[in-house]
Amino acid sequence: MSLTPSSQPVMPKLKRYTMETLLRRGVRLDGRRLGDVRSIEIVPGYVERAEGSALVRLGETVVLAGVKTDIVAPFPDTPNEGVLVVHAEFVPLASPTFEPGPPDENAIELARVIDRSLREIRAVALDKLVLEPGKHVWRLYVDIYVLNHDGNLFDASALAAMAALLSARIPAAVRTEDGGYRVDRSRYTMLVPVNHRVVTVTQAKISDRLLVDPTYEEEQVADTRLVVAVSEDGRIAGMQKTGAGYLGYEEVVKAVDTALRVAPVYFEALRRYVDPFREKLARQLEEQPRAPAEAEPAAVAAQRRVEEEPVEEPVVEQLEEMEEGERG
Repeated sequence: MSLTPSSQPVMPKLKRYTMETLLRRGVRLDGRRLGDVRSIEIVPGYVERAEGSALVRLGETVVLAGVKTDIVAPFPDTPNEGVLVVHAEFVPLASPTFEPGPPDENAIELARVIDRSLREIRAVALDKLVLEPGKHVWRLYVDIYVLNHDGNLFDASALAAMAALLSARIPAAVRTEDGGYRVDRSRYTMLVPVNHRVVTVTQAKISDRLLVDPTYEEEQVADTRLVVAVSEDGRIAGMQKTGAGYLGYEEVVKAVDTALRVAPVYFEALRRYVDPFREKLARQLEEQPRAPAEAEPAAVAAQRRVEEEPVEEPVVEQLEEMEEGERG
């Protein structure tokens, strides 16, 4: 069932006044400075039955992301690429303001921001998820579940999605009698091919201040928010403004500069928590014997053939050996 947030509660005037007073001094209610991120914890492989998963705790905000796969026909305009789908759900127990119902603009916006961030930077090598060009490709579902909402769902969800993809494996594809494929989840062929890592950095504007990683209370006071997607090599992968407030040109430039400065904190968390898990999965795949009936993505199979083909001696060396044989 899809779940959506209901109308937001009104922030008590006294708390808002206290918050704005502290911000003028460069201090926040939880003691952080304006550019500080809350504590981060990532648990990769949290859901055993998923192809990949990760639980992220960003302060008190908790988000779970999972990756599942199936085999489908590619889109007509991208016959040589796999398919990536991102979906988000708000679980009722995550916040008193969440209630059952069809996805509203908040859930849809969250999924689309994460989806665009991954696509714009080509985070996943979709061209390596092709079994037969134009006929059969892998489809990756990235499902995001908000389990506890204490602000900044964008950054927590982006971290969870990226960590889930980094911890995900592609199962075996076995040929069927009708010329198609079936998924064999008892075996895995490779890790999800990740080209680039991308995170988002969210900043909330309260009065004339920009706050990194806003809490739920700060978001209720904020005039507007700006979400900036950043790749690990420092490229801007997208931006999304939410709320009715105004951001001037200089504020946007400042927010982008801040995002480039803060993003390495998130990338370091991925390296610390997820990279050892991904390396462990890679070793397990190397040690796993390959079944003869197992099908590989076309790009992987081509690379394997190149690596396994014997290297022919240079033509010059062959001619020299022939000349020596004639003289002998």
